[in-house]
Order: sequence, then structure tokens, then C-alpha cells
Amino acid sequence: MEKVILEEKDAVDWIYRGEGAANLILAYTGSSPAFIGKVLRIQKSQRNGNSGVKEGRALTTHERLLWRENKELTASSNREILEQLYVKHVMIPLLGPKHVDVGIRVLVTKEFLKSVEKNVTCHRPAWRVHSSQVDVNRDSVLILSDHSIFPDGNLKGEPCITVEIKPKCGFLPFSRFITEENAVKRNVVRFRMHQALKLHNQEISEYSEYNPLDLFSGSREGIQKAIEALYATPQNNFRVFLNGSIVFGGLGGGTNSTTVQVGEAFEDILKNVIQADNGQRTTSFLQLVAETIYISGALEQLLEVQKLDTYDIEGAIHAYYNIISQPCMVCRELCKDKLSCRYTSLHSIPLDQSLKIVKDYLIAATAKDCSLMISFRPKEDGRLPSHNTVYLGSTNQAFECKVYFIDLDLKPLKKMEAYYELDKKIVSCYSQMVKTEHETDKAVTINSNGSVRDQRYALEDGLFTEGCTGKCK
Repeated sequence: MEKVILEEKDAVDWIYRGEGAANLILAYTGSSPAFIGKVLRIQKSQRNGNSGVKEGRALTTHERLLWRENKELTASSNREILEQLYVKHVMIPLLGPKHVDVGIRVLVTKEFLKSVEKNVTCHRPAWRVHSSQVDVNRDSVLILSDHSIFPDGNLKGEPCITVEIKPKCGFLPFSRFITEENAVKRNVVRFRMHQALKLHNQEISEYSEYNPLDLFSGSREGIQKAIEALYATPQNNFRVFLNGSIVFGGLGGGTNSTTVQVGEAFEDILKNVIQADNGQRTTSFLQLVAETIYISGALEQLLEVQKLDTYDIEGAIHAYYNIISQPCMVCRELCKDKLSCRYTSLHSIPLDQSLKIVKDYLIAATAKDCSLMISFRPKEDGRLPSHNTVYLGSTNQAFECKVYFIDLDLKPLKKMEAYYELDKKIVSCYSQMVKTEHETDKAVTINSNGSVRDQRYALEDGLFTEGCTGKCK
């Protein structure tokens, strides 16, 4: 623990950078050498409930059973310590230390947190403000390196450009516990199916062509295709920062397709970084990102961690009920003819095996939900590189680069039920969409005036109105 205490007067130096479901991220704008090049991660609390964790314990009783092999985790007295130890003792051994930053904890006063809450509210997406707030009852926060800048270069005014990517799940599940009704999961990537649900819930206005299987393909062509798709429809999966300030993508929320105007503005922003003719800079930049991902090998290791999920939620949920010693609600839902020995056998396995299944599933969930930060700065002649170097052939430039995973959060055990329910909603909405599209593929009619009318154009407002409404809200 650093012997520094952030007080109310310090809050003005920290500005909103973004947020996820559990944490706010603030960037430092002050002059203290201790914090230049750092970001602050602050825990949030839900406005409509509590964590369910008893005072003085960061884990519930069942979670302590789940993580019992790591005494430091089970002894954690607050969530900040727990999150840091989880990265240190669980994720780093799996991902390796090269691309992971553990961070340090710093003490804060309640007045500091209250002031931060007041300062950042107007910058947060409205739906985030409605659902969560800064948890002012914490006594410490996590300080991490700001991976959107090179600290020494930032002081010298050198340009640094950073891409933040949410890769999502990079494989098709292969579990034998996936029901026949949900067999589509074995053939269609989760990200694609989830788009249908998000479209139904009006969280997005159009589909993204991004396919995580391309990004995790290990081939230059596949990775390039994925990066171009992310650029075309960023949503909340692709953002770009210049010297720590966001210049492309959504701030805390998401954005839809990249318009001509947005593309032209981004092309202009790149002029101090990419040495190419106007109209060619964005293409070269996306090539640089793809090449860096390819040569870093970071996603290969991430994919291995994701694949710890060998049972899928349809299998792991049964092990979860074993752990909490409650009647299995999934078995109760399944009809007797569907309740094969595959599922009933899961309730006869030893407790240790149930613990391993669920623990591996939650670790994999962390890997599926994290982000990748890739930073670049042009390499100057005569300067010894402090990071890896990547060469961009189209502009004959060399760049120093660094690649880090962020948002490696421990997933609460109680989320298992929510994961199962979300999985059902995703498959239901996607299946209904496919059914509706199939039925309308032949729905081309001749109007009375002789013109051709394709009924598919009428789907925009009613695509999921039948068979999905009850399950997808």
C-alpha cells in the first residue's frame, strides 16, 4: 500500500475516461510525478441493491469455498484487495506477466470519492448514471499505468496513439451439455447471436460484421478483416485515443457505424502519426494494428484461457447448484424427456469437480470480457527503444508498441444464474431472427401497380415481435 492519501482537493486532477459494469476509470491530468501516466480504477455500487457480501469479507461463503486454494484471496477484507490479488495470483500465471499490469492500491477519503462522483456524472452515459454510482464507502482505489500513453513521451509532447479492443469470445463452444435446441451455438459465434438481442433491446441500431473468430484466427488476413470490421462498426468494442484523449469510438457507451464525416475526421487526426497521403492514413493505421496483434501473440494466450470453459454455461450451471447446495432450477425447468443422464450425472460428481468446473468457467468469463490496449509511437532515430518495435511497410515507418490486457475482473459466483438466463435470451432471439428471415426470403410480391415489393424491408420495426418478446426483455 502506497503511503499516499487522495483527498477532496485532489479530485479535480482526475477526469472521466470510461467505465465498465463494475468500475469507473479516471485519467490523471495533474502535475504530481507519482501519478503522471496513471489511471484510477474506482469501484461502483448499484443504485438498486447491495453486493450481498458481509462486512469485512470480500467473498461470500460459497466463493471462499470456490477459491479456497488461494488463501490470500479468501482472506481479502475488501474488493479492491481481492481484485488485485485475483490478477496477480490467477490471471498472470495464465496470461503471463508481459501483458498484464497488477497495479498498486492507494488510500482515499470519502470526501475524495464524493467529489469524484459529482465531477464525473455529467460525462457518464445516462443509462450508466441511472444504474450505478461511485461507491463512496471504499477506503482505497487501484492505480494502474495509463496504457493509452507512453509516460516519458507524453512529457516531451511526442504523439502516442492507442487502440482499445474488446475481443469477446474467440471460439465456438464444444460442450456435450449444449441441448439440441441450442445446437446453433456450435456453429454461430456468440458475438453474432448477441447482436440480435441487442438490436431487439435497441442497444444498437445495426449489426456489426465483426467476427471474433477472425481476430483469434492467428492469420494476418483474418486479423486484418476483424480490425476493419471493428473500425466500420465500433459499437463499444473499438476505441482510439490520441495522447490519452479519445478521438474515435464511444465514451463509456458505444457508437454505431463509422460515417463518412467521422472517417474523414479520423483520417485528419492521424496526420501527425501516420506518414501517408490523405485518404491512405486510416488504411495504414488499421494495418499497423493488425500486424501488431499478429506478431504479439497475446490473443493466442487469451484464447487458451477462454477455452477453460469446456462445459459451457449449460453444463456449468448444474455444478453451480451443487456448490450452493440448492435444488437445481435448470433440471426443474427441463422436461423429463430432455433431462438425460448427461445432466443428472453432473449432480453425482464429487464437490471438488464441481468447484473446478465453475472456477474454470468464471476465469474463462474474465478472459472473454477483458479489453486489449495497444499503444504506438513513432520510433525516433538515435533513441533506444524501451518497448517492442513493429514496422509498417506501407509508410516505411517503425513504431514502438506495447500491448496490455485490462479489465481482468473477478466474476462473482452469483452471476452464474444471470449468465444462464442471458444465454437463453441470446439463443432465443437469434433463433427467432433466423426463422423470421427464412420465412421472408420468399416474401417478394407484385403490387397492384406492377412494382416488386420485398417484404424483408418491413422487418425493421417488427423483426422480433413474435416468439421473442416474452424472453428477450
